[in-house]
Amino acid sequence: MKERITLTIDRKILEKIDTMVDGLDVRNRSHAIELVLSKFLSMRELKTALILCGGEGTRLRPITYETPKALVPVQGKPLIEHMFDLLKKYNINDVIISVGYLKEKIIAEKNSWSKLGLNISYVEESAPLGTGGPLRFAKDRLTKTFIVSNGDELKDINIVDMYEAHKKNRALVTIALTTVDDPSQYGVARLDGSRIIEFVEKPKKGKSPSNLINAGFYIMEPEVVEMIPKGPCSLEKEIFPKLAKMGRLYGFPFSGQWFDTGTMERYEHALKAWKGVRTE
Repeated sequence: MKERITLTIDRKILEKIDTMVDGLDVRNRSHAIELVLSKFLSMRELKTALILCGGEGTRLRPITYETPKALVPVQGKPLIEHMFDLLKKYNINDVIISVGYLKEKIIAEKNSWSKLGLNISYVEESAPLGTGGPLRFAKDRLTKTFIVSNGDELKDINIVDMYEAHKKNRALVTIALTTVDDPSQYGVARLDGSRIIEFVEKPKKGKSPSNLINAGFYIMEPEVVEMIPKGPCSLEKEIFPKLAKMGRLYGFPFSGQWFDTGTMERYEHALKAWKGVRTE
């Protein structure tokens, strides 16, 4: 049942609302406002993100001999702060950082990052735990739908749209997928609609099932944490294949910026090409 109401809205906001109207998926101005409000309200559950920053960044040496990768500068600020920009844009303020290598330098930044309006906490790895192990360490804080992101990439994703797709598909994990010209250096997604059937690791050139690769950004349900064994664990090798067989692993292709900073060549490219997280 719907109810008619009267709203007073700033003209600039209304102009943006009107750009959504296409007469098909968004029928009119009222429908556009309803969709925006619905998406905003649905996002209230998604408040926590875990950022994986425990790696040594060996391919970025000699920079990472003294600087943990999360603090490597990109256009005037640490790499991880660009991820903070993305999370803050969508009011995701509870941030857990998994730290290992040179962890004391990352932990020392807590006070300055808290001034950004973030609630920062840490999971400390005494030994490398892979991409899955830190989730088990943070189990008590991952009780609702949450985000996991690699800490060594720059990305600009519409998290509202991704979350909406995640819930619509009843996924346990939704993986952000981006396109690259040469997917042979990455894990490439094989899809059935939006459901991920498998990842083909570093396929030969010309033999890739698609050019969609894992962008290192996930929306997950708490049930996934229960699947993670004690000790080191790889989400990509140990957990995602199980979810794919269950039919609960989905992909979210996005067209926003994405830069891998894992090698000196890619890092230098990101320094030149990254445009920052869009504010609108």
